Amino acid sequence: MAGQLKDRVVLVTGGGSGFGRAAALQFCAEDARVAVGDINPDTAEQTARAVRDAGGEAWAGQVDVSDEGSVRRFFDAALKKYARIDCAFNNAGILGPVGELHQVSIADYERVMAVNVRGVFLCMQIEIRQMLDQDAPPGGHSIVNTASVAGLVGSALLPAYCGSKHAVVGLTRAAARSYGRRGIRVNCVCPGPIETPLAEPLFEQGNMRELMLARQALDRFGTPEEVAALVVWLSSPAAALITGTPVRVDAGALS
Repeated sequence: MAGQLKDRVVLVTGGGSGFGRAAALQFCAEDARVAVGDINPDTAEQTARAVRDAGGEAWAGQVDVSDEGSVRRFFDAALKKYARIDCAFNNAGILGPVGELHQVSIADYERVMAVNVRGVFLCMQIEIRQMLDQDAPPGGHSIVNTASVAGLVGSALLPAYCGSKHAVVGLTRAAARSYGRRGIRVNCVCPGPIETPLAEPLFEQGNMRELMLARQALDRFGTPEEVAALVVWLSSPAAALITGTPVRVDAGALS
């Protein structure tokens, strides 16, 4: 697939680590230009530097996706740099508290929803408005959101996170219905347990790591690079017929 995204501009939120950093590097390998956003400007710049060190082109900026003003400033700066948006990976998210629903504070619930749902909504609004004003590249514009297998089934110890990721799946499907005939595809990836710092609070609950591993059909957890590979493929012309789809990348956990 090398070069299928040549000269396209890709925006990645939550790009300072995990799926976001892995995706930025793989977008670079496909000759895309990458705008990296993260709430931590230092890690965003580290990712951009890694892309440049690999021979690609990248710019980094700070963004708090839960804050409308911050999102607008990030996108304005990215558009000033690159003048267009061809693809977007709305990846920024938080796990939130681990515990049953009656144990979750209202403040924690609202923070999870603000980042994971409001953040995706705000980013998609700006991305879609910009994409509607542009000529679509071959295969159309693409938006990929990060959901989760917890957006497809219940998760007893992650009620706020589970609710937020179900909402991301719903937003993805609604946008795909609205904009498919106007050249914008919208999908979401639904990872299972992946070896990232985000998952550690859950893995650390008693024997949760062992219990979750026992559910995997492939007898292992995934890596950020494997999730990123799916994101990049969904963003490419090779996936031109795919929209409105929550794609599992879960080592068969839900099989």
